[in-house]
Amino acid sequence: MTRTPPVDTRNRPLPDDLPTGLVAYRQSPVFTQDTIPEALKRNHSTKAGVWAVIHILEGALHYRIEEPASAHILTPEAPGLVRPEQEHNVSAQGPVRFVVEFYALPGEKGDPHTQTGG
Repeated sequence: MTRTPPVDTRNRPLPDDLPTGLVAYRQSPVFTQDTIPEALKRNHSTKAGVWAVIHILEGALHYRIEEPASAHILTPEAPGLVRPEQEHNVSAQGPVRFVVEFYALPGEKGDPHTQTGG
């Protein structure tokens, strides 16, 4: 299977609430309305210390946060912020293309996605 290169997000807006000092360490493949994994459509969360930004490349995505309860329509101009361990889910609002970029503090040993607690 051929991996596509990551999407260049350097000139895309970032949510104002993304803490300074975090570094991007991983990016999802590009998802479309037809390829959104079922796991993203159900409530799920990132691990402790892992933040994420949902970058919309085209279209719009419905982003729901469980606690505190809120719903947002994400667009290329309005990305979504996922806080560590915050339950959330997404659904397509018609045609959409997006990536999820994961952030953590620099100097963390290894990939926070694969680390276990304790």
